[in-house]
Amino acid sequence: MTSRQPPVWLRLWHRFAPAERAGFFDGVRRFAPSLPAVFSWGLVTGVAMSKSVLTVPEAIGMSLLAYAGSAQLAVLPLFAAGLPLWTIWLTAAMVNLRFVIFSAAMQPHFSYLTLARRTVLGFFNGDLHFVYFMQKYSTPGHEPGKEGYFWGMALTNFAMWQVSSILGIVLASVFPDSWGLGLAGTMALIPVMIATINSRSTLMAVVISSVLALLCFDLPYRLGLVVAVVGALAAGMASDELMARATLRGINRRKRAPAASPATSSAADVPPGDRA
Repeated sequence: MTSRQPPVWLRLWHRFAPAERAGFFDGVRRFAPSLPAVFSWGLVTGVAMSKSVLTVPEAIGMSLLAYAGSAQLAVLPLFAAGLPLWTIWLTAAMVNLRFVIFSAAMQPHFSYLTLARRTVLGFFNGDLHFVYFMQKYSTPGHEPGKEGYFWGMALTNFAMWQVSSILGIVLASVFPDSWGLGLAGTMALIPVMIATINSRSTLMAVVISSVLALLCFDLPYRLGLVVAVVGALAAGMASDELMARATLRGINRRKRAPAASPATSSAADVPPGDRA
């Protein structure tokens, strides 16, 4: 009598290395506290799409294929105005330029993967789990469990986003426009942003990006977002460099400090009563 074969999904799961499976669950646990904020933001985006000129199937298709809340919200007024498709594509590309920067930062960590795998990984990249990933892994190159850790966060984020977004699309008629759902979504993301500030360089990046976002708010095609992201990266890198130089100067000062002479050390070791 032959034993029953395990399900296909379980056989596929066990094809991955144990370190990658453990890293996957570590990523899920790391991202879990951010799920309420992702749910709020996805719900807001879904409601906004459903209340626009898009039909329900079109809104669901955009949620699944675009998977970029900021870009989805940015192009809705363009759809309503009936602008040409190239304008909508250009606006979405401008808003999502930050993911080019994110991909450049992650490239050293996954350069060993094939182009197809890196392309799929880039599609599932997101703001929050990019920050969490870079906080955990500062050394580039292959490391057991690193890819699993990324996918644990990425798939958790993707699943929660799609559930909340589609829920907002389907139930949009329940939410009146007077509730100000856009503000509610922004407020939901603020605690998550604050939780990621764990160093001086991160704080500097947040401050600089906030100032740049306010100053460049009126730029077309949401270019203010791109300017803020670039400014945040530059500020963070500059802050890290200044801190590294300050640490190096402190080490050099300690090395140049005069050491106690042997005679002084010997005299210091003699009990007070035995000194002439």
